[in-house]
Amino acid sequence: MSSNQQLQERRQIAVARGVGQATQRYAVRAQNAEIWDADGQRYIDFAGGIGVLNTGHRHPQVMAAIERQLAAFVHSCFQVMPYEPYIALAEKLNASAPIRGPAKSLLVSTGAEAVKNAVKIARAYTQRSGVIAFSGGFHGRTLLGMALTGKVAPYKMGFGPFPAEIYHVRFPHPYHGVSVADTLDDIAHLFKYDIEPTRVAALLIEPVQGEGGFTVAPAELMTALRGICDQYGIVLIADEVQSGFARTGKLFAMEHYAVSADLITVAKSIGGGLPLAGVVGRAEIMDAPAAGGLGGT
Repeated sequence: MSSNQQLQERRQIAVARGVGQATQRYAVRAQNAEIWDADGQRYIDFAGGIGVLNTGHRHPQVMAAIERQLAAFVHSCFQVMPYEPYIALAEKLNASAPIRGPAKSLLVSTGAEAVKNAVKIARAYTQRSGVIAFSGGFHGRTLLGMALTGKVAPYKMGFGPFPAEIYHVRFPHPYHGVSVADTLDDIAHLFKYDIEPTRVAALLIEPVQGEGGFTVAPAELMTALRGICDQYGIVLIADEVQSGFARTGKLFAMEHYAVSADLITVAKSIGGGLPLAGVVGRAEIMDAPAAGGLGGT
């Protein structure tokens, strides 16, 4: 078996430099909260694949579900030949998500894909184009994901230009001296100087920012944002790719607030280590795109 040093040398030759890595320890096996490297050292895994493994490595129920599916089929593409597990998961999401009224779901592969589809759905529903996001937010590494992300280094450096009609306002952060009032003032200034609210399709926020410093959105802010969205017909999107599936003590972080989002993006721990993501939201909004407008393989 190769050692950590040998694997690092091979990695430097074979893998693109732009793929960063937090350590030079290479995983060879894992169980529950522990992971072993190529030198046989055992560690407690506090990263969990960046919030992917909320139930731990190789949870018995997750492994059993994978084995059952492998014995049936691996892929048929739901748009070509649909299958029951997709419907069953959508039903569970619809019943569990803190969404007002009837809900529907869409399943895709990655968190960035979920965010992009949420924006598409909001634009189809409102027939508008503008999107407001927050400084410090992280929404993926695709071109639209980078545009929505409110952090330049290292995500945006050298990759522009980015899609138009994406606007950022400051996220409340006591350490940086930004209050909820400051954030709301930013939105008011945006509406006055950059884009009228009737051209804004969606307002996208993480209930708990990850890249922004594990910062929780104040309840006062969420209530105010819900009011702004209701006033101007804007779709409120909660990006729960990182904060969802009990990382905050509830299944969804939005359950901690008195108001609800219109759309919620999910990914990471929903798949327990497999590539799975989705959007769950109000049925009338989710049904806005024409048949064939959503999907993926």
